[in-house]
Amino acid sequence: MSTRAGIVVTGTEVLTGRIADRNGPWVSEQLLGLGVDVAHITVCGDRPDDLTAQLRFLVDEGVDLIVTTGGLGPTADDLTVPTVAAFCGRELRHDPDLESHITDILLRWRGIDGPLPEAAAAGVRKQAYVPEDARYIPPTGTAPGIAIARTDGLPAIIVLPGPPRELQAMWPAAVTTDAFASVTASLPVFSSETIRAYRLSEAELAETLRLAERDVAGFSALEITTCIRAGEIDMVTRFADDGRSPYAELLDLMTERHDGQIFSTDGSTVDDLVAAALTGRMIGTAESCTGGKIAARLTDRAGSSEYVAGGVVSYSNEVKTNVLGVPAAMIAEHGAVSEQVAEAMADGARRVLGTDIAVSTTGIAGPGGGSAEKPVGTVCFGVSVDGAPTRTLTIRFPGDRAIVRALTVTAAMHLILETVGSLASPDPS
Repeated sequence: MSTRAGIVVTGTEVLTGRIADRNGPWVSEQLLGLGVDVAHITVCGDRPDDLTAQLRFLVDEGVDLIVTTGGLGPTADDLTVPTVAAFCGRELRHDPDLESHITDILLRWRGIDGPLPEAAAAGVRKQAYVPEDARYIPPTGTAPGIAIARTDGLPAIIVLPGPPRELQAMWPAAVTTDAFASVTASLPVFSSETIRAYRLSEAELAETLRLAERDVAGFSALEITTCIRAGEIDMVTRFADDGRSPYAELLDLMTERHDGQIFSTDGSTVDDLVAAALTGRMIGTAESCTGGKIAARLTDRAGSSEYVAGGVVSYSNEVKTNVLGVPAAMIAEHGAVSEQVAEAMADGARRVLGTDIAVSTTGIAGPGGGSAEKPVGTVCFGVSVDGAPTRTLTIRFPGDRAIVRALTVTAAMHLILETVGSLASPDPS
């Protein structure tokens, strides 16, 4: 029987959608990597009765481990620890060492010798209560985690803070607690491999997996999850030692059938590959419908100044003409959304920014502005490379404005990768 876990994400701000849940998926991924099957991810507000109901539901589902996130702060509505303690039938005990530890963190952050103001000190005291026979997980912010060992009738419970940075930093300590280790100690070691493809449809992938199920010996040892994001498909395969050979056969089948669509077999993202491909080169952008999103994507990584020079958001025709040098007559003849204009924008950006490469986008993201000839979702691309003909492309994307823009950015990244990948390596001299 597999080891199963449930995750409870607390916080009214998450429940109401003001903040997107980043913790549930992240914790789930970590647990899956450890061989723990995640049965449920639930979200509830900051009310004790609602959290208690979620805990009871997961216990009734027979999970071996519960991980909660959020509700560990110093304010009155942060009630996860007392609620979990009450659920487990344990009294809260003040831990002076923990209080001293949190106090030292706050004093260091505030740059003072002490003592803390009374309001802050009261919040620290609140956070320094630990359920009886539980262990605290040292905080990286001011909120400690809690580890409660499994007992008859109750699973192990790990209580972690809500801010993703704090939770992720505390995770290594959480998984080494006796409470956590007792649940996972006997689990086999699992491997996880990711294949990424672009412009591969779900139907095509499903057909390949049906063939694999028929032809790959030991296919049942593979746990496969697929996810579609902005035109890309991620296929994550999890397996124990007995799945290594079947996965190798599956990988061969995938690359044989979808070689032109698979761009990564080692988990590398298109962003990783673009950054590597641009080594020794500089790129610039000229964006209309994407409004700077490609430049933002390119510069989202540390060290991107080594290959990104800058960008021009040429949303208006005047900027296209006055900054990028797109002839006004060209816009009048072909329209702003045309491959001719996309080519001129890319060439202009490369010239103005002094780069080796430039990518451009001009399109109709919607909801209005489309026509029978150029419906909403029509986007024209240009990639200008020093010493080579400028490449242009038109794609019609489905969806609303946000989807069209997201698909456009992804397409631009792949267009950059394809273009740069076809070039000879730059002369290091």
